Amino acid sequence: MNEPPLAITLNLCLCHGCGLACDMQGNPQRCVRCGAPLHWRKSDAIARSWAYLLAALVLYIPANVVPVMHTSMFGSSGGSTIIGGVVEFWKGGAWDIALIIFIASVGVPCIKFLGLSLLLITTQRHSDWALRQRAQLYRFIEVIGYWSMLDVLVVALVAALVQMQELGTIEPRPGILFFGLVVVFTMLSAMSFDPRLIWDGATPRRDG
Repeated sequence: MNEPPLAITLNLCLCHGCGLACDMQGNPQRCVRCGAPLHWRKSDAIARSWAYLLAALVLYIPANVVPVMHTSMFGSSGGSTIIGGVVEFWKGGAWDIALIIFIASVGVPCIKFLGLSLLLITTQRHSDWALRQRAQLYRFIEVIGYWSMLDVLVVALVAALVQMQELGTIEPRPGILFFGLVVVFTMLSAMSFDPRLIWDGATPRRDG
């Protein structure tokens, strides 16, 4: 089956500022339309993506161990971790909130950790395995990354709801900060990765 030509073989480079396919004849340094710097590939993309991903993995431990909120209701009080909060909401009949928190705080981060690790490992090895599917996986990771903050928003909304109804108090705890940093670092990892490197496994690389 004939594969379509790659932009790099046609001497074209996509501008990251405005998306213009720039002709690299004469090795121009900047986009002719918006003036943004041009580069065939993001510099140190794999190293920077690994660094952010490993930082997120380290922060994910305290994000799940340290309490994310402290509740005081009907004379009893205590701190809750992410999983503890899911269990409490489920037992209290708020299974929809419990499901949202579980997906946003456990499901989405795990998918991003596994997906980014797979992309980085296969790209480092210049693998030509499932090129199209890996590119689709990268786009999927980008899309779900923005929904990771649902957990933080749910805690804020529940705290506001409980205090408005004067049922008690719910206050955020350091765990929510760690989780927020996990979201930020995984997003930075995905943004640092250059999906064009996936296709370099099927063609000789051109640096510059």
